[in-house]
Amino acid sequence: MRRIILAAVMVLAAHAATAFQIEEETLFPGTPNGRELSILSTTDTEIFRPLIDAFQQANPGVSLRYSVASSTEVYAAVHDDHAAYDLVISSAMDLQMKLANDGYALAHRSAQTGTLPAWARWRDQLYAVAQEPVVTILSRKGFAGLDLPHTRADLLSLMRDNPDRFRGRIGTYDPARSGAGYLFATQDARQSDTFWRLAEVMGTLDPRLYTGSADMIGDLQSGQLIVAYNVLGSYAAASLPPDGDAIILQPEDFTHILLRTALIPRDAPDPGLGGAFLDFLLSDQGQTLLDQVAGLPRINEAALAAEQNLRPIRLDPGLLVYVDPLKRQRFLREWAAAVVQP
Repeated sequence: MRRIILAAVMVLAAHAATAFQIEEETLFPGTPNGRELSILSTTDTEIFRPLIDAFQQANPGVSLRYSVASSTEVYAAVHDDHAAYDLVISSAMDLQMKLANDGYALAHRSAQTGTLPAWARWRDQLYAVAQEPVVTILSRKGFAGLDLPHTRADLLSLMRDNPDRFRGRIGTYDPARSGAGYLFATQDARQSDTFWRLAEVMGTLDPRLYTGSADMIGDLQSGQLIVAYNVLGSYAAASLPPDGDAIILQPEDFTHILLRTALIPRDAPDPGLGGAFLDFLLSDQGQTLLDQVAGLPRINEAALAAEQNLRPIRLDPGLLVYVDPLKRQRFLREWAAAVVQP
C-alpha cells in the first residue's frame, strides 16, 4: 500500500540553547504513538529522502527526525552537547574516527556490518556506507587552447605558465572552516609533496575559498571559476550534465575516495533504531538506493581495485594524526602561509 509521507521542515527552538547549529530539520511522521528515530547528518535531506521513504515503508510505525548540520557542528553535537541522536552520518571521516576513538560511539554488530571490508569499518563502532571520489572540475571554455591536465603536476604547470588565465578563477575548500576540506587537504599532504607546491602556486593566483562543494560547482557553472579543486564527486555527478562545459577529472596520480561514515552515539535515546537504520543502509536494498537513486556510490572493493589511482581513505588510526589540536594548528598555519598570501 502506497503511503504519502509529509515532511515538515522545522528548526526546533530547543536547539537554540545548544552550542551546535542545525541547518535544517525535517520530521517524517510514522503511524501515531510509534517510536521516533533521530538522525544527525551532513548529507542534504533531499539526497537521503529515498532511503528514509524506503525505511519507513518497511517500518511504518517509526517516525524519523532528520537533522542536517556541517561536519564540525555534527562533531560538536556529539562531543560537546551529548545531543539526543540515534545515528550520526558524516563526510568528515577524521572527526567521526575521533568520536569513536574517544568513547562517544556504541558498538554495533550485525550480518550487514560483517560484510564490509576491513578498511571500511573500525572497532565495530564506525562504518562506511558510501565511497565517493574527491575530484577536480575543469571548465572546457576556461581551458580553451590548453592541454587538459591529467595529474596535479600537470595542473600545477598550467597554472604557473598561465597566471593571467587562472588568477581569481580557482576554487577550493577552506580547511579552516570546513571539516571535509581539512580532511582532503591533510590527506593530500600525506599522499604527496606536490600538494604544497600546488598550494603555493594557487596562493599567488588569488584563489576563492569555500565551505562546500555545491557553491564551488555553482560558481564553475556560472563561469566565475575554471578550476574547482577537491570537490565531492557525488555532488559533481548529480549537478553537472555529462555533455556540458564542466569536465570531472579523477587525477591519475591519485584520487582520494572519501568514505561517508555512520556511528551510533553513546548517548543515543534508541540505539536499536539507530542500528536498524544503519543495517538498512548497508543492506543490498539500501546500497542500491544510495548508489542508483541518491547518487552516493555504494561500498565496492572491486571497483577500487580496478583503477590504481583510486585510494580509499582508510578507517584507521592514521586519521587521528591531524585531529590533534597542535598538529591542526600547525597545518593550518602552514596552509595559510602558502594559500592566503598578502
